[in-house]
Amino acid sequence: MRKPTAEDLNVSRETFERLESYVALLEKWTPKINLISKSSIPEIWNRHIQDSLQVYRAGPDGFRHWVDLGSGGGFPGIVVAVLASDKLDQRRVSLVESDSRKAAFLRSAIREAAANGTVICERIESLAPQKADVVSARALADLKTLLGFAERHLVEGGVALFSKGISWEKEIDAARSEWSFTLDALRSETEEGSVILRIGDIARV
Repeated sequence: MRKPTAEDLNVSRETFERLESYVALLEKWTPKINLISKSSIPEIWNRHIQDSLQVYRAGPDGFRHWVDLGSGGGFPGIVVAVLASDKLDQRRVSLVESDSRKAAFLRSAIREAAANGTVICERIESLAPQKADVVSARALADLKTLLGFAERHLVEGGVALFSKGISWEKEIDAARSEWSFTLDALRSETEEGSVILRIGDIARV
């Protein structure tokens, strides 16, 4: 698969170079701590970087604090932190990861990519409310569980962005038994049948 260019991704040359540094570190660390599946390494740019870019672009333009839950290998958290570093305002990106080895990787990735991010090595359930404008998560939990996390960590009027696969409609139906929320399902540009769920006004039924 052809590696995209900065123009393909619609990012600056500096941002692209930061993303390249991140990808190189990901390829180096993955055999040691299984950050992503080895089979997806040749597809990092399409399957992981471009997917994370579309999550970032689905969020509000003027956010102040973005919290990525269960960051793992850094998707979309590191990519969000890299893109936020291009802005001149005081945007904060927090990456929550309870696995200490993955948290160490995330800290290294932030340094290598000169990104504006902070790693929090705690369990999401015990983490103090983050008062975030945006909460994101990818391949972390079912929607019911994610909505509980989002309610805890979002400010009033905040937005949750959750990447979901082909069974996303079933998850929404199940979640509505316990939660009310507004929803936009944005079709994925990188994986057929998948979506980014943009969710607001989260409240328990």
